[in-house]
Amino acid sequence: MPSTPDADSVLIDSALLRQNWSYRHFISSRVLSSLALNGVTVAVGWLIYDQTNSAFALGLVGLVQFLPVLLLTFVVGQVADRYDRRRIGLICQLIEAVTVATMALGVWQGWLGTTGIYVGMAVLGCAIAFERPTMAALLPGIVPSSMLQRAIATSTSFMQGAIVVGPALGGLLYGVGPVIPFGVSALFFAGAAFNVIRIHRPAAVQDREPVTLQSVFAGVGFIKSRPIILGTLSLDLFAVLLGGITSLLPIFARDILHAGPWALGFLRAAPAVGAFSMSIWLARHRLERNVGQTMLIAVAVFGLATIIFALSTNIILSVALLVVLGASDTVSVVIRSSLVQLLTPDAMRGRVNAVNSLFIGASNQLGEFESGMVAGLLGPVGAGIFGGVGTILIVLAWARMFPALRKVQTLSG
Repeated sequence: MPSTPDADSVLIDSALLRQNWSYRHFISSRVLSSLALNGVTVAVGWLIYDQTNSAFALGLVGLVQFLPVLLLTFVVGQVADRYDRRRIGLICQLIEAVTVATMALGVWQGWLGTTGIYVGMAVLGCAIAFERPTMAALLPGIVPSSMLQRAIATSTSFMQGAIVVGPALGGLLYGVGPVIPFGVSALFFAGAAFNVIRIHRPAAVQDREPVTLQSVFAGVGFIKSRPIILGTLSLDLFAVLLGGITSLLPIFARDILHAGPWALGFLRAAPAVGAFSMSIWLARHRLERNVGQTMLIAVAVFGLATIIFALSTNIILSVALLVVLGASDTVSVVIRSSLVQLLTPDAMRGRVNAVNSLFIGASNQLGEFESGMVAGLLGPVGAGIFGGVGTILIVLAWARMFPALRKVQTLSG
């Protein structure tokens, strides 16, 4: 059977991406960093809940990771737009490796208490505050803009594969010994640092504008002036802020599904299974039309899956719902990332991606804090229902407040 033009395009783009060694090192760095962070997160969640039996304490883990992102956002943007983005990534990943290795030593010797865990996660939060937007801003300098959506979808599929393995591995290794996931994650962070420095430096861009108050807040001004980008980022922010239940999974695993650390690992990995599958599909099938409506529907599905998960008492059904949740979230992630990268000039990408990272941090880490607080008041099931209903209401409100987003047809805006 003769191949179609779309199939030929997929094969050509995939071959070109495979031949791009900088892109391969970029993916390797991101995958190892993701493996490390997710492994540590699972281990920390179980360790904290073992020590405190408190949903509030679990929520604080997210808060101490988010506060550095909030405080450093505008510094991060300036740094990412003015200095070698590869070296920034290298420094961040080395700091992460040392931090997690220190936590491993503390677990091994028995002196790492709850306060020490919070301090370690706060340091990780500082490093991640620089790493995420810097690495995101680096990608468009590695691949041509014509292949950016496929590059984002492909790297997302690899990272989601790491998120499948990371939590499951973290849970299994924690069952063998609490120190092991910390030690392995430290090695992964070191490997990520090695790969990022192997990326070829992108071609120099034009001279940067001097540092002024206006330039510091230029990312915010740029986003505010682009309703499509503002609507996309804020939709993801409020949907995941309300609907995210990741921090509550230790409670669901132990108290509702009556399982152990291994089950927590699989629950944490389940959204990534869905995300991995969806990202592979998106890497082979471009989103050609009705992009805005697709994103709104995907976020609504995310909210609905959250509600049903909260009501489930069957681990198989719970895992299946988390798979759906991860797949729908990935549609939103790929659309958001592609729109931000394609609609932002390179000289602004560091600052815009820093604000984007703030939104992501608010939706994820601050969302974990919000989930812990609501769970403390309503219980984990009530928190899940509250978040899922809130997410669906946000979708309905944003469809009316941002008609430009609803009408977006392609990823070029």
